[in-house]
Amino acid sequence: MKKIIWNKYDKTKISGLPRVLFEGRVVVVLTESEAQKAVDYLLAQPIMGVDTETRPSFKKGHVNKVALLQVSSHEVCFLFRLNQLGISPSVKRLLEDTSVPKIGLSLRDDLHGLHAVGDFESGYFIDLQDHVREIGVEDLSLQKLYANFFGQRISKRERLTNWEADVLTDKQKGYAATDAWTCIMLYEELMRLEQTGDYELIKVTEDVQEDLATQG
Repeated sequence: MKKIIWNKYDKTKISGLPRVLFEGRVVVVLTESEAQKAVDYLLAQPIMGVDTETRPSFKKGHVNKVALLQVSSHEVCFLFRLNQLGISPSVKRLLEDTSVPKIGLSLRDDLHGLHAVGDFESGYFIDLQDHVREIGVEDLSLQKLYANFFGQRISKRERLTNWEADVLTDKQKGYAATDAWTCIMLYEELMRLEQTGDYELIKVTEDVQEDLATQG
């Protein structure tokens, strides 16, 4: 049976889906020596998922620098606390690597923010938004994409919390790790569907979505 996916996912259905949460190991990286070990591990993996977090600013025109870089394998997610670590030599080596694909979403924004923290030449990055368009999906948010492809909900409750706090909460860690790890899951599923054609794309207009939402 082919997987059913939608060109536009009804966002009103997301709250009723079961929540997905990264269940692997989460490691906070605070020093260059810790970063070196983390990067050695990550560069030995076949793929990585990446994302960043920034402390929200509620002052018009003011944008804080990226505070956290989360990079995940299938089993382990490392949280590089850039507000303390900066673009250290090991972090730079990771970002400049050209051998292991680093999967993210809206990477232009993430890389722009990272460049504001320190200098580096961007390595091998793949943006999910470029690939979902290839099979006709128009949604570009991570939450909608994961709901569409896996029928699970990514919680965004921790997004506007303080990512520069002295100690990150367990909920912050789980949120950050999940965002990075789900990028891997989405990319691998996209590649599988592109290669096998084992899916059916259902196209809906905004009017149809509104009708479905009303009926729901």
